[in-house]
Amino acid sequence: MPAPRARRTRAALAAGLAAALTAVAALVAPLVTAPPASAAIDARALGARYDSSGSRITFRVHSAAATRMTVNVYATPTGTGENASYLLTRDPSGVFSATVEVAALRAAGVTGTVYYGYRAWGPNWPYSSAWTKGSAAGFVADVDAAGNRFNPNKLLLDPYAREISHDPLRPGMTTSTTYASGPAYRTIDSGPHAAKGIVLAATTPAFGTKPTRALKDDLVYEVHLRGLTRNDPSVPAAYRGTYRGAGMKAAYLASLGVTAVEFLPLQETQNDTIDVDPTGTAGDNYWGYMTLNYFAPDRRYAYDRSPGGPTREFQQMVKAFHDAGIKVLVDVVYNHTGEGGVYSAGGSNVYDIVSWRGLDNPTYYSLTADRQSSWDNTGVGGNYNTYHPVAQDLIVDSLAYWKNTLGVDGFRHDLASVLGNTCQHGCFNYNRTDPNTALNRITREMPPRPAGGGAGVDWIAEPWALGDGTYQVGNFPAGWSEWNGQYRDTLRRDQNKLGVAAVTPGQLADRFAGSSDLYGDDGRRPWNSVNFMVAHDGFTLADLYACNTKNNNQAWPYGPSDGGTDDNISWDHGGVAADQRRAARNGHAFLMLSAGTPMITGGDEVLRGIRCNNNPYNLDSSANWLGWSPTADQTTFRTFASRLAAFRHAHPALRPANFYSAADTNGNGMPQLAWFTPAGSTPDAAYWGNAGNHALGWRIDGTEFGDPASAIYVGYNGWSGDVNFTLPSPGAGKQWYRVTDTATWAEGPNQVAVPGSEASIGGQGTNYLLRDRSLLLLVAR
Repeated sequence: MPAPRARRTRAALAAGLAAALTAVAALVAPLVTAPPASAAIDARALGARYDSSGSRITFRVHSAAATRMTVNVYATPTGTGENASYLLTRDPSGVFSATVEVAALRAAGVTGTVYYGYRAWGPNWPYSSAWTKGSAAGFVADVDAAGNRFNPNKLLLDPYAREISHDPLRPGMTTSTTYASGPAYRTIDSGPHAAKGIVLAATTPAFGTKPTRALKDDLVYEVHLRGLTRNDPSVPAAYRGTYRGAGMKAAYLASLGVTAVEFLPLQETQNDTIDVDPTGTAGDNYWGYMTLNYFAPDRRYAYDRSPGGPTREFQQMVKAFHDAGIKVLVDVVYNHTGEGGVYSAGGSNVYDIVSWRGLDNPTYYSLTADRQSSWDNTGVGGNYNTYHPVAQDLIVDSLAYWKNTLGVDGFRHDLASVLGNTCQHGCFNYNRTDPNTALNRITREMPPRPAGGGAGVDWIAEPWALGDGTYQVGNFPAGWSEWNGQYRDTLRRDQNKLGVAAVTPGQLADRFAGSSDLYGDDGRRPWNSVNFMVAHDGFTLADLYACNTKNNNQAWPYGPSDGGTDDNISWDHGGVAADQRRAARNGHAFLMLSAGTPMITGGDEVLRGIRCNNNPYNLDSSANWLGWSPTADQTTFRTFASRLAAFRHAHPALRPANFYSAADTNGNGMPQLAWFTPAGSTPDAAYWGNAGNHALGWRIDGTEFGDPASAIYVGYNGWSGDVNFTLPSPGAGKQWYRVTDTATWAEGPNQVAVPGSEASIGGQGTNYLLRDRSLLLLVAR
C-alpha cells in the first residue's frame, strides 16, 4: 500500500488535471503542424540508421503531442539498465531526433550490437526533473482528454525498428503487467525487460529476380511458414520451421503447380512464450496475427537469429522461391497491433504500453469519442487508426520495405475493410472512393500489377471483419483483389446443404464464371476474385467434408483452441470415407476450373485434417504442422490435385483476363461461354432461378483464348442421384475427350488423365451418365 503522503499527493495532482492539461497544450500547440495528406514513401526517414560511413547513428521517431523524448541505448537486450541516454530534439512536424557518434557508444560500453528504445513524456505525464526510473514524479493521469497515454517508466519499441531483440513476454519473463498502466503498475520500469530495436546497417536487396506473372495465371498456396517444414524429414533438422527450411520446399510447391506461396504473418509477433510450455495453449500465438513491429521479420522463423540474421535469411528464402518462378506473398495485419489488450484493474481499464500507445496513442489508434478507450469493431483489439496520415505513413513505409528490400511480391491484408475506414475516432465508416483512405493511398503509391502481368504488387484483401460496416465483399477499390467469401459459401452450401440451403444454378454460374456480379461493376476483372474453399481460419479441405461441427476442446496436440465459427457449412457425408474424398475432389476441381485466382491451403493437396478443430490459431504442434508421410489415398489425391493444376496452367481459356462474353466473337458458331442444362439445352429464367435444379454444364470456346483445346466442357451434378448429361457440340469436326470424372468409380492415380491419354467420349448429342455429386471435365480436339 502507498504511504498516506503519496495518496494525498496524487489526489492533489488529479484535482489539478484540467489546469495542467491546458497549460501543457498551450506550450505544445505552436509546435504541432498537420502532416501532409499524402507523402512520399519513407520521406521522413524514421527509425535508427547508420550514416554512409558507419560512424554515426541517427534516431528519428514521430509523436504529435510528446513534450520530451529520450533514446536509451543498451549493450545487451535484457537484464540491465541502459548504457547511455540521449535527449531528442523535436522539429515542427513532430519528429524527434538525435545523431549519436558510434565512438561515443563504444566508450559507453556498447561495443557490439546497438539495442535501443524510447522514453516519452507528454501532457498527461509532463517531465519533472525529480523523475527517476520507477517514480511517479510529474504524473498527472494515465490518459488525458486527448487520449494521450505517455508514461516514461515504459521503454518504447521503435515502430520503425528493422529488427527487434525479443518479445515483451518470453521464457523467464511472463508478467504482462510490467508493461501496464494504472495505479498498481504505472511506476514499474519496463526497461530491463522490454523488447528493443536493433540498429542494422543498410540492407542490400538480395532476393533474386521477381516473377512478373499476371495474378490471373497464379495458383496461390496459403501456408504457415513454420508449419510448412517443422515436421519434414527431408529438411535438415536445424532448418525445420525456418525461412531457410521453407526455401528448400520451392521445388515441391512447383511440382504441385503452385506459382505463389502466401505465408501467414511473418512480421514480429508475440510468440516467444509458445515454448514456455510445449503442451499448453493458453495465450499461445501460432498464427501470428498480433503484430509487434511492422518492419522486422520474425526471429522465431530464422535459423540464424543473430542481429541481421533474420533479414538475410528471409531474403535468401525469397530468392529460392523466385529462382523457382514462385512469387512470395505475405499476410499482413495493419488493422490492429499486438501491443496488449485492455483489462480491468481496480475498477478502471488498464492498457499495456509497449510501443505505439506510449508514443502517440490518438495518432496510431482509433479511440472512442471521449478518447478514453480503444475503438474496436473487429473483435481482435483496438483498431489501428488507418485514416491518420502519420499512421498511414507507417503502413506504406512498411509495405515498401517488405517489397523493395525483402523482395515480397504481394500482400494479403487481414481484416482489410479497416484500411478503408474514414473515421479516426468514435465511429467506423468504410468508403472505397475516398482518396485519403489507406486502401487508395497504398495502391496510388505502389501500383498494382497490371492485368497482363509485369512490374507491380499483387494486392489482396480479406474484405470483412466482425463489426457493423466491415463486410465489404465486392466493394474494394480498383487495384484490389479479394478473398471471395461468397464463392466459398455458395459452393459449400451446394455441396454440403442439399435440401437445407437453397442454391440456384444461376448462383453457381456467377461463381464459376468469375463473380461479375461482385467485380464487374467497378472495373475489376475475374482474377480479382481470389477463389477458395478453405483457408487457415476454418476447417481444412478434408475436415470440411468429414466434420459436422467443430471440435476445438481437444487435448494436445489437437487442442484446446477457443473461438471458431459455428457456421462452417460442412458435412461429414455420412461418415463414408470414399464420399468424403469425392467431395474434396469436387472442391478442388471447382477452384481449378473457375474463372478467378485459385487459392488452396497448405496440406490440402494430401487431405490434411485437424480432427475438426476449426480455429487452431494457438497450436504450434505436430497436429497443426504439415505431415510428410501421406497414406496411399492421400498420395492419390495429391496426384489428382497436381494434374488438375497442370491442366489449368495449360489452358488459358480457364484464366480469362476479362469476363466471359456470351457472344460468338470469332464466328465459329460458339460463344466464348455457353451454359447448358443436363439435357443440352440453354437454361431459361425458370431453370436459372430454381433451387431444385442441381445440375449444370458449361462450354468455353478455347479458340478465342489461344487455348490448345478448341473447347472445354464441364458438367457438374450436385444432386444425390445420377444425372444423364447430353453433350453439346465440341465444334465442327471435333470430339470430346475425358480429362477427369471425379466420381468414386474413377478414383485412382490416373483419375486425371495424362495429356494425350484422355478417353474418347463422342461428339454432340452423346449421352454421359454422371454419377451423384460428381464433376466431369472434357476437352475437344
